[in-house]
Amino acid sequence: MSGSEILSEKEKREMLEDSRDVNRGRAFEAARLRSQEGSLDEYIDFLSENMKLFELAPSKRITENYKL
Repeated sequence: MSGSEILSEKEKREMLEDSRDVNRGRAFEAARLRSQEGSLDEYIDFLSENMKLFELAPSKRITENYKL
């Protein structure tokens, strides 16, 4: 498995409806463009300010071929 969640039929249907909605497409496009406006320094500041919201413990991963 790829690690992705399996979507229910209802979720798949909702995603298809969203993909056909022109206004939703415009909203996503505007969000994408806005997210690309900031500088690298602003992005690092954003990450630094929000680090406290997440647990920063590494996950345990067992591999047999010594690759991450």
